[in-house]
Amino acid sequence: MNAPVTRWTAAGAAELADVVALRRAIHAEPEVGLHCPKTTAKLRAALDGLPLEIHESTSTTGFVAILRGGSGAKGDNGRTVLLRGDMDALPMQEETGLDFASTIPNAMHACGHDSHSAMLVGAARALCARRDELPGTVVFMFQPGEEGYHGARFMIEDGLIDIARPDAAFALHISPNMPSGMVVSRAGPLLASTDSLNFTVKGRGGHAAMPHDCVDPLPVACEIVTALNSFVARQIPVTDPAVLSITKITGGSAYNIVPGEVTMLGTLRTLSPQTREKARAGLIRVAEHVALAHGCTAEVRIDEGYPVTMNDARAIDLVRGIAEEIDAENGWRTMPAPMMGGEDFSYVLREVPGCMAFIGVAAEGSDPDTNPPLHNTKMTIDEAVMAKGIALHCAFAEAVLEGGLPQ
Repeated sequence: MNAPVTRWTAAGAAELADVVALRRAIHAEPEVGLHCPKTTAKLRAALDGLPLEIHESTSTTGFVAILRGGSGAKGDNGRTVLLRGDMDALPMQEETGLDFASTIPNAMHACGHDSHSAMLVGAARALCARRDELPGTVVFMFQPGEEGYHGARFMIEDGLIDIARPDAAFALHISPNMPSGMVVSRAGPLLASTDSLNFTVKGRGGHAAMPHDCVDPLPVACEIVTALNSFVARQIPVTDPAVLSITKITGGSAYNIVPGEVTMLGTLRTLSPQTREKARAGLIRVAEHVALAHGCTAEVRIDEGYPVTMNDARAIDLVRGIAEEIDAENGWRTMPAPMMGGEDFSYVLREVPGCMAFIGVAAEGSDPDTNPPLHNTKMTIDEAVMAKGIALHCAFAEAVLEGGLPQ
C-alpha cells in the first residue's frame, strides 16, 4: 500500500469514534424530505472550527462546505473535487431494537444516509488537517431530499456547485447485502432513471346488472396493463432495457356499481435517455389506443424522476485502484450489471464527471444474502466500515486534485 492511501486509512481510523457517535445521533432523530433542520444542525456543529466556507441552499436545508487547499487558497487554477453525503431518512417505523433507534414515529434511517453524511464529516476533518498539502479545492455537499424529493437538483438549481465548479464528483452508498468493506461499482450506467406513471381510464358508470348500458373502465384498465407489458417485452430491446411495474389499480365503490373511472399507478425504469423517451411515448400511445378501442378514454401523466446514474470510467478506475490498495484480495468487485433502483446523485453526475460506489456493511458473521436490505425496518450496518469510507473519500479527492480524471 502506498503512502497516501496508508495516510488516509489511518485518518479514517482516527476519526471513527467521533463519526460513529455523530451517525448514532443523526440516526436517533431522522428527518424526511428536503427540510432536515436537526440533522443539518448536527452536521454544522460537527464541522465547527474547521477552515471551511459554508454556503446554504435557499430551497432546502442542505449546504456545501468548501475547503480551499494550498493551491486553491492562493487563488490559482487548482482543481476542484466534490464529495457528497445525503442526510434524509425514510417514512418507516424502525424495528431494529438498537439503543440509538429512531425516537421519531414513522421515520427511520433505513438507507444509510446517516452514515453517508457522518462519513463525509470525517473526510472533511481529515482533509482539513492536511489543508496546506492539498493542491486545490474540495466541496463537501451535504444534501437532504434524496429519497424521491430531488434534493440534488434543487441544490444545483440554487447554484451551490457553481460556487466552486467541480472537475469531478464522488459519492459512496452503503449496502448491508455486500461483504463488509467491499467496494462495488461499474463504469457506465449504475442505476436507472425513475419515472412515476399515473393513468386515468374513463368510461360511463351505471348498474352492474346492466353493463351493456355502461362503458366499464375496469376491464379496459386490466387490458391496458397487459398491453403495456407486451409493449415493453416486444418493443424495448433487452440490451437497453426498461422495467415497467403497475403497482396500484383503484376503481369502484360497491359490488353492484360499474365505476365511471379507474386510476392506475406505476413506475418506469430505464438505463438510457433513448429508451426512456421511447418507452414514455409508447406507454401513452398504448394506453390511449386500447382505451379508445373500447369506447373509453385514457389520460396519462408521467412525473419525471431521477436521470440515469452514469459513472465515468476514469473515475471508476480511480476508486477501484484505491479500494484494491486498501485490500487487494477483497477490496473491490465490479458490478456485472446495473441495478434498476434510482439515485439523485445522477443530477450531479449529469453536470460533472465522476462516480458513485457501494460499500458493503454486512456485520461480521452475518450473511449478506439474507441480511435485512436497504429500506427495511430492521436494516443495520457494521459501523467499523465507516473508517474505510472516510479513507475512500479522502483518497479520491487527493487523486483528482493531483491530476486524476480530467483529460
